[in-house]
Amino acid sequence: MKDDDFKPKVGVPRARGGKRGKRYAHQLLAAINRAGGRSTRKGRGNFGRGGAMAAALISRDQYAAFRQRRVIVKARIVRLAGKGMTKRMASARAHLRYIQRDGVTRDGERGELYSSDQDRVDGKEFLDRTDGDRHQFRFIVAPEDGIEYDELKSLTRRLMTQMEEDLGTRLDWVAVDHFNTGHPHTHIMLRGKDDQRHDLVISRGYIGTGMRERAAELVSIDLGPRTDLEIEARLRNEVEQERLTSIDKQLRRIADGNGHLSPALRSAFRQTLLIGRLKKLERMELAMERHPGQWRLNVGLEDTLRRMGERGDIIKTLHREITGRNIARSPVDYTIHDPANPKSKPVTGRVVARGLSDEINDRHYLIVDGLDGRAHYIDIGNGDELEPIPEDSIIRVTPKNIEPRKVDITVAEIAAASDGRYNIDLHLKHDPHATENFAEAHVRRLEAIRRAAGSVMREPNGAWIIAPDHLDRVVEYERRRASTAPVMVEKLSQLSLEQQVGSDGATWLDWELIADTPQTIRDTGFGRDVREARERRRQWLIAEGLAQEEQGSTTYRTNMLATLRRRELTRVAGQLSDQLGLAYSETRHGASVEGTLRRSINLASGKYAVIEKSREFTLVPWRPVLDRHIGQHVSGTLRGDSISWTIGRQRSGPSISLF
Repeated sequence: MKDDDFKPKVGVPRARGGKRGKRYAHQLLAAINRAGGRSTRKGRGNFGRGGAMAAALISRDQYAAFRQRRVIVKARIVRLAGKGMTKRMASARAHLRYIQRDGVTRDGERGELYSSDQDRVDGKEFLDRTDGDRHQFRFIVAPEDGIEYDELKSLTRRLMTQMEEDLGTRLDWVAVDHFNTGHPHTHIMLRGKDDQRHDLVISRGYIGTGMRERAAELVSIDLGPRTDLEIEARLRNEVEQERLTSIDKQLRRIADGNGHLSPALRSAFRQTLLIGRLKKLERMELAMERHPGQWRLNVGLEDTLRRMGERGDIIKTLHREITGRNIARSPVDYTIHDPANPKSKPVTGRVVARGLSDEINDRHYLIVDGLDGRAHYIDIGNGDELEPIPEDSIIRVTPKNIEPRKVDITVAEIAAASDGRYNIDLHLKHDPHATENFAEAHVRRLEAIRRAAGSVMREPNGAWIIAPDHLDRVVEYERRRASTAPVMVEKLSQLSLEQQVGSDGATWLDWELIADTPQTIRDTGFGRDVREARERRRQWLIAEGLAQEEQGSTTYRTNMLATLRRRELTRVAGQLSDQLGLAYSETRHGASVEGTLRRSINLASGKYAVIEKSREFTLVPWRPVLDRHIGQHVSGTLRGDSISWTIGRQRSGPSISLF
């Protein structure tokens, strides 16, 4: 028989056969995947474009790779389509605005968005093309020697061209270069579509290694490979660093399973580095010399050093933001707020700055100058969870409560008495005073936990299976939620202290002046500023006839806050009346409100909703639930400083009550 003779064996289309009963199509797709081709099936490892190229780059001469210039590449795949798409697209727009913010260029100007062939690109057009995409890629490319470049556009364009060749498709992307830190870097947003308008699937190997290797190649071509002197200088610098270094990773590799090692290398230079680093770790109590030349590394060494590095970066951020605004604070007054610490207390103070602690994962931080005289670094989690907060505004930050709610305890009690089951009928039987609407709130809570964590199950008949450790599962569910938004931020005032002193509205300073138990204020830093502002506000209130000083004590009018609030609303209403061409109608306590929700306005007395009717408008206290209903018809009843809302016209269809 000749080599090219074969006899095909034809089977039923899509029939199973071959090794382990896999379909031939599956075997073919697997072969394509191993070769680095494109597949539309789900998988792991090198599935997707660039898998074979990533494998080839990883297996190259490691000595040559060691001499390459280092480039850090951070990657994130952001889902756009599906439930919550509108919110995700809003997040994409916010991310694009943020990376183009002011102060990111060498000259401190606004960032310029560019693409493969244009130096200035309209971000809105890019997002319009992205609308409908299943996902989006976001990259940060940071050459270690990026400071040597006058600009990074050329490097970024060559990298993306090389990626197009590796992935076998044209790429639709935009980028912004940042020079506002000590490490120049580029933000890249890449559409999740290839040139055939199919979903772009890039192998994890290429994202994790291939892209970094390609970038390092280009930087090495531009600046030349690292010389022995450069490599030695970098390694010497690592010896005394209080963070995880490449030397620590080498020590971990040569240590045995118990952390014991006896560094003895042919290279005198590298052995000196290892011994020097071990001595530094010993001073940090992270290693111990058991016998001459024999060492033991502490358990958890890498995690400890990684946390120390993160803390060092945070302290540098605090120092940069505080000194950059000419605020006199000693480094001993810098503190990192840890909401997970049971001893953590709420922080009240002035917003100094807001920034990104992790740009690729969109994690934000606040720098707060506290009443306690300390400068606080606070991780606030995902940027989407918190609306913009002006600098110098006054806020209160409290840790998220991860303990079970009353609704969770009730569900657990009913399930314990009902053979591990919960439904509305069982609830009403357990508590005859409960209403069906009240019980349905418990069902909504269970449904939210099921969708997010899957720790509860719903039977076909609508009953819920509640595990004996349900409350422990709730705590874990809340803990995962808190990782996204670890704190709650309450806006106490949009106005700075200086603006509050002479404001005609009811300010935060007024609430502090009449409080039975005012907050503890340290007579230093921002605390001292607040003491001085309160005294000036007190004098202003006396001059306005809203307070009276007798025999060294101050008496405030009973209706002082209401008077101030009415003054401000009347003034602002007059301005709005001219803009809207409508008359202002004041809403009294107990009166009904009905009309179209137009917008919100921020005043010294708080946030208010503008409700417009055919010939007049009114101003009523705002509630966060109204954010989603601007432009809709609303109705409600004002009670004190709050209002219960009903969304939609009751006569024409169902309504939504917001209590």
